[in-house]
Amino acid sequence: MTLTPQQRAVYQAIVHGQRSTGPQHFPLLDAQGHLQGPFGLMVEVPDIGGPLQELGAALRYHTALTAREREIAILTVARCTASDFERHAHEAVGRAIGLTDTELTALHEGTFTTPDPREQAIATLSAQLTTHPLTTPADLPATDILDRASVIEVTTLAGYYRTLSQLMGIFGIGAPELRD
Repeated sequence: MTLTPQQRAVYQAIVHGQRSTGPQHFPLLDAQGHLQGPFGLMVEVPDIGGPLQELGAALRYHTALTAREREIAILTVARCTASDFERHAHEAVGRAIGLTDTELTALHEGTFTTPDPREQAIATLSAQLTTHPLTTPADLPATDILDRASVIEVTTLAGYYRTLSQLMGIFGIGAPELRD
């Protein structure tokens, strides 16, 4: 596929941006050099895909959420939206940052609990944001645990991953085939 200059810029930002630094827990590219998951869709429409991938990078690298909190939220959204790609990708990330197999299974099954009240509040909020519209402050869970900035970050993260899940669902993009 020949890319326009704008598409190439988005491709380069994904492949050579912050996502490409550090350990790679899932490949961004397939064997032919095509972007996997939602990233290929971002390249197709660069005026939307560029800002969308920038938002994803900001959510991953520039929030106050811990790595565990972020992955708990993402995996909760993946479960609620039945996103095989996000589950595949973020279970690998979750494992790398210390989520146990038991925790990953519980996140997938919707039975996740943790003694950490902040992590539990983030899991609950992520599920509620993905499955039920929250429209008033009274709808928010655990406002005594999560500060306003955390609620903004989790709400934005849940909306972002819900958008990615919807895009991949519409275009039939699932988890990449695993080859031995």
